[in-house]
Amino acid sequence: MVIPLTPAEERGLHGLSLDTQVRQAFFAMPPHVLAALDQRMTAEAIQRNLVYVRDGQTEAIRVLLRPAGVLPDQLAYLHYVSLTLINALKRLPDLYIQDFAVRAAVPLTPPEEQWLWECWGPNQRENNPVIGRLDAVIDFTSPMWKDSLHYMEPNLSGVGGIYLVPVTEQLLAEVVMPVVQSYDPLLRLEAGQDLRELFLREVLDHLDAIGHPGRNLCFIEPKYAGDGPAELAALADYYRKQYGLTTLHADPSELYLADGEVCCEGQPVDLGYRDYEVRDLAALAAEEGLDLKPMRVLFKRNRMMSSLAGEFDHKSCWEVLTDPQFTQKYFTADERQVFRRHVLWTRLVSDRRTTLPGGETGSLLEFARHEQDVLVLKPNRAYGGDGVLLGPSTPSAEWDTALQKAIVDGGSGEHWVIQRLARIPVSEFPVVGSDGTVSVEPFYTVMGLAPTKYGLSILGRASQKQVVNVAQRGGLCSVLVGQPSSRIIGPGAPVRLG
Repeated sequence: MVIPLTPAEERGLHGLSLDTQVRQAFFAMPPHVLAALDQRMTAEAIQRNLVYVRDGQTEAIRVLLRPAGVLPDQLAYLHYVSLTLINALKRLPDLYIQDFAVRAAVPLTPPEEQWLWECWGPNQRENNPVIGRLDAVIDFTSPMWKDSLHYMEPNLSGVGGIYLVPVTEQLLAEVVMPVVQSYDPLLRLEAGQDLRELFLREVLDHLDAIGHPGRNLCFIEPKYAGDGPAELAALADYYRKQYGLTTLHADPSELYLADGEVCCEGQPVDLGYRDYEVRDLAALAAEEGLDLKPMRVLFKRNRMMSSLAGEFDHKSCWEVLTDPQFTQKYFTADERQVFRRHVLWTRLVSDRRTTLPGGETGSLLEFARHEQDVLVLKPNRAYGGDGVLLGPSTPSAEWDTALQKAIVDGGSGEHWVIQRLARIPVSEFPVVGSDGTVSVEPFYTVMGLAPTKYGLSILGRASQKQVVNVAQRGGLCSVLVGQPSSRIIGPGAPVRLG
């Protein structure tokens, strides 16, 4: 039986063709070549500040040797969908202010709500700076790859990757790909748009939009925490060297007011980029007496990125995008189509009735118990993969206990979500052992999509656990842009079954 390919399937198979080229090139490489590349990658990672600090110790972030390939049309579609979602999420502060049902879906803490009332106004509404990363799964090799794209959660402030993504891509393009191309000269993969440049353009655009002439940037994070990716210090250094900008790297305690201006190290801060949530700032003020006035001034004058819209990086914000009571009221037909196709059904856990994935209304808890095998239970606002419970791999009794705990926790402000389980793609990567031997092992892969109006950057992560996160000792999987040199299946060619 001969089945002709549809145009969409034929275009989709280009991704499989590119992936096959990459795999064949790596399989042709002798183990000693891969082992030498692995050693050089580790050394280069340290040299290029591609590092993670864990318990005070600096270690190279693991970068898998084999890159994933993305085609230009796939990249363009990911950019369109991701930008649609980011623009929808940027509206949440206004929806929260006007709709009590939205407040129930994305509950803020009292300090966050107070800051929203005090610091959100027409200026922020008109010029709303958000740099976000949306975690998603996609199978680039599937003929119907668009249908495999599902967004799991947003990260709207302090997103990891602005420095890591371009440096990882450059590392693969400069160190690995020249060796790979010696085995397949027709294979072409290159780094995508530099997220450092995309970010800087957004920063400068925002300062121009609000009419602020200064260009001093301050990267604000728990500077002395001693754990996490050492990213913002490296980013500040990059802008300082590359553009001659005045870039500061500060702990919130190092900011102060002088003549009404926020300053750090004797320099005015024209725009701050924060790796801090307001609730964490409020906790520091209560526990350590941190002066919050400088941070509050930056928010109120619309000179903080991300804006207070960044406080809505709850996993439950997907409820606003997947519940008809919100989507029919606040979003366009085109936006609703994107949400239906690509946003995973998600609900904040509570004992209530809601719209279920099939469109019918029913008991959320009853559905969660009966459909455990297709669901995942997650803390609403935790990160790093902590606390995630996969329904298919959890005993029923433990699942029921976790649901009851989620209800109790929600009453005290520690909310959980139930989400439709996404199929996480699995890819094979060469792994070099401590003795220099090479094996091919499967890894789960998740993509962090960082859109700006100028382009999209992708933070690929891989792990041999289904909860994929660098903090859980996963690795980075660089996603490079390419074209297959030839098609496995030519134009209009049939697929023969049997």
